[in-house]
Amino acid sequence: MAETQFDLIVLGGGPGGYVAAIRAAQLGLSVACVDENDMWGGTCLRVGCIPSKALLESTHLLEESQQHLADHGVKVSGVTVDLQKMMQRKASVVDALCGGIKMLLKRNKVAGFNTRGRLIAADQVQLNDADRTVLRGKHVLIATGSLPMNLPGIALDHDRIGDSTTALSYTEVPQSLIVIGGGYIGLELGSVWRRLGSKVVVLEAMDRVLGGLDGEIAKLAVRTFEKQGIEFRTQAFVEEAKVVDGRCVVRLKDGTTLHADRVLACAGRVPNTQDLGLEALGIKTDRRGAIEVDADFRTSVPGVYAVGDCIGGAMLAHKASEEGVACIEKIVNGFGKVDYHAIPAVVYTHPEIGSVGKTEEQLQAEGIEYKRGVCPYGANGRARALGDTDGRIKILADAKTDRILGVHAIGSHAGDLIAEVAVAMSFSASAEDLGRCIHAHPTLSEIVKEAALAVHGEAIHT
Repeated sequence: MAETQFDLIVLGGGPGGYVAAIRAAQLGLSVACVDENDMWGGTCLRVGCIPSKALLESTHLLEESQQHLADHGVKVSGVTVDLQKMMQRKASVVDALCGGIKMLLKRNKVAGFNTRGRLIAADQVQLNDADRTVLRGKHVLIATGSLPMNLPGIALDHDRIGDSTTALSYTEVPQSLIVIGGGYIGLELGSVWRRLGSKVVVLEAMDRVLGGLDGEIAKLAVRTFEKQGIEFRTQAFVEEAKVVDGRCVVRLKDGTTLHADRVLACAGRVPNTQDLGLEALGIKTDRRGAIEVDADFRTSVPGVYAVGDCIGGAMLAHKASEEGVACIEKIVNGFGKVDYHAIPAVVYTHPEIGSVGKTEEQLQAEGIEYKRGVCPYGANGRARALGDTDGRIKILADAKTDRILGVHAIGSHAGDLIAEVAVAMSFSASAEDLGRCIHAHPTLSEIVKEAALAVHGEAIHT
């Protein structure tokens, strides 16, 4: 019979759960990791971040070959799409990474259980296997992630009307696609199918899309996406979406009716905390189902912890991983910390959008005086050589101390470029610190340096 007594039981095998399990094993704990799916990696790896980025990369190459290679003197003709092959490549990327996590768990001697688990006591998790096995652990960590939000009036059939998971596996390119929700998921998947030939309309209930991003960057993004062919309708409240005679019918609050081949509903995500036994144990959750934890990720029940999407906050894979590591290190060593002021976020459209720290709107609302420095991609030699000059990087620094408070970028490889700023912010660097660091020439990273110099009016190339 398999071992059922552990120092730590982790519920959830996603970026928060499997990373925490491995770190705990590295620190000498006996660990079990429980996930209801056959493949490890959670939503992000199986049906989220990774497969969507694989499709984004494939369709970006398609568009480059169709529209931009000629600018480089490379002539191509007869470019066609093999959607089945594209989907097979996506699946192979996912399979390789999921298999890699399985190997890592085994290498670190983490006992893996591919079945659903439910808390029946603070130190007991019952598995939904044939034997109804009960695992016992000194500590239990909940890292069950999040699920797509179900919107009222949206008749999901996970075919014509589906969520982000559905949109990763269409068997044919829809002539028209309505995306409900103007966040990063909707824009990424909308971009995939627009590049493949769909007419894409994005419906957003708020007065702007990409609501969490810096306003200036969001406006630039919308302007660019509109040039690419995506149509946006803001303050568009969807009251109903259903399939009628094989076609999707979407009715808005103002009485407008839209028709499309498919509908992608992605207006947000909610914590995946149902049917975990939380209520019976007295583990507190908020109205959205997010588990309430203290600064050390402890729930209201001693010995039970929670991290990642299921505790709310920024629903990002890397945030969940950092919380998982911090939680485990706090349990074992007494110290673990996450720097929530320097968590980067990326929208993987083209151009990419990268952000870390506070937006201008947040600084203004908080009454913080700041200076800003901006450098456009067009002023950068590498961007010119790449033929990709649309975009800019903006650095916001405290007007008195010069400490970097936020950085917002739109342009080629923006997600990679903000990484150095996230590191700088973690060490409380100033804009001057960043501006005086030597950056290799010619690289896109020089845009960061120029923006930092521009905070004090010292930019050389702008």
